[in-house]
Amino acid sequence: MRISELEGKRVAIWGYGREGRAALAALRWRLPSQPVTVFCSPEEAEPLREMQDPALRIEIAVDADALCEHEVVIKSPGISPYASPAADAALRGVRFVGGSGLWFAEPVAGKRVAVTGTKGKSTTTALIAHLLRAAGQRTALAGNIGLPLLELLDVQPPPDVWAIELSSYQTGEASAVDVAVVLNLFPEHLDWHGNEARYYADKLLLVTKGAPRVAVFNAADPVLAELEVPPTTRVAWFNLADGWHLREGSVYRGERAVLDARSLPLPGRHNRLNLCAALAAIEALGVDAVKLAPAALSFRPLPHRLQTLGTRNGVEAVNDSIATTPHASIAALDCFRGRRVAILVGGYDRGLDWGVFVERIAAEPVAAVITMGQNGPRVYEKLRTLALGDRMVLAEAGEMEEAVKLGLQALGTDGVLLLSPGAPSFPRYLDYVARGRHFAKAAGFDPDQISAIPGLGVS
Repeated sequence: MRISELEGKRVAIWGYGREGRAALAALRWRLPSQPVTVFCSPEEAEPLREMQDPALRIEIAVDADALCEHEVVIKSPGISPYASPAADAALRGVRFVGGSGLWFAEPVAGKRVAVTGTKGKSTTTALIAHLLRAAGQRTALAGNIGLPLLELLDVQPPPDVWAIELSSYQTGEASAVDVAVVLNLFPEHLDWHGNEARYYADKLLLVTKGAPRVAVFNAADPVLAELEVPPTTRVAWFNLADGWHLREGSVYRGERAVLDARSLPLPGRHNRLNLCAALAAIEALGVDAVKLAPAALSFRPLPHRLQTLGTRNGVEAVNDSIATTPHASIAALDCFRGRRVAILVGGYDRGLDWGVFVERIAAEPVAAVITMGQNGPRVYEKLRTLALGDRMVLAEAGEMEEAVKLGLQALGTDGVLLLSPGAPSFPRYLDYVARGRHFAKAAGFDPDQISAIPGLGVS
């Protein structure tokens, strides 16, 4: 649905976070007198009232009846369409659309590369933008990475390429994509999607529904290996011997060694595979990726993703607040093999199985595991059954300050204090950024110095 099609309709915006603000700004830019209802929290209502917009209606309470007063509801990504009241309103004829869906429906110039995956999608998207800019291509970096697409509506001159990160909440809204990248699939966001099968299906709508010209897939992912793609879509594999892959510490294109991966500013094998995915995507655009690969050496890692904050009293503090699955926490531990690590885990409990994390700790105990958050007690009990005794400190914490204190006590004057929660940040925090900032402050570092994402927007 294009923005122009909303004119004269009964329209609402549900949620007034950054996506909701971008949607309202886009409507006011294109349809300045269009009546709009905004469903929001009491805190969000105040700045809306200050606008003194006579065509704006503000509602704090939302239910199916209130939604059904509207023909179209522009929904924030975090609101699940599978739960009430959205599901009830949809059955009664309300059409839901996201801000990303509105943007994709517009006739926007430039090639589109869309990236999704359970882990690594932000870093991969940012790498694609960084490398294309090194090739002199005017490139937009936007989407779930921190800049809603609607904030870049009517950019002039238009970018040559759009590098777009999409979450599983947004993948079904993508269309006219030139290259779609799917990095990996692990269970996540089951509270939003309802179950693992639907999460995978929704994630893969980027390909199955979006029908991109090229789909870049991880050859090691069993779900992707079995996926039936549209007949018009060509598949390009990475993490495969005849494509972009890792071998003996280097990035290879087929049999050609291209780059020493050990010199990259990206810790961990998973991050180097993200580079392989980015190079495969660039190659799918028709750009010489082998020539561009060395530009990855100047890439600035993104905040809250295995971000080194600094070292105090012999302990290195690392902020991996974006880690929202147990698999992500395991990948973080892989980066620090051979070092003493105190890992802080736990957050919102969405019912994920922590068995893989427990198995990893059983095989390779760390200096300490400190649990916290809503699912902290459940993770603690699973780890307690290992009976590791003096081999590992296991402790529970109430707040971040206590978790940091316990981790530092376990390490003494040597090791890595690692925040890699393996769980979402809410409801304790607004988002993973707020959680990472709290960790930085508790560990003695300036939170204002850690949160800016380099390269957002068009350049």
